[in-house]
Amino acid sequence: MSKNRHSVDIYGQTYHIIGNASPGYIREVANRVDENMRGIAASNPRLDTTKLAVLSAVNITDAYLKLKQEHEEILHLIEDDQP
Repeated sequence: MSKNRHSVDIYGQTYHIIGNASPGYIREVANRVDENMRGIAASNPRLDTTKLAVLSAVNITDAYLKLKQEHEEILHLIEDDQP
């Protein structure tokens, strides 16, 4: 599978992402990171970009882990419901 190079803008910086994902998917991921950083910046205008990025990573990871836990709980419910 060939890798593609995609340019995206996150919080005013251009990043070049290399991977197998479609351009639309990469844009969606970048947009969500950008939105998260901008949301944090709106509430905390004195934070520098590094701190915004770390807090954004913490927020996104928290959301991911909660969804992962919910998914595992649903799988257990389905398994327990099987005859």
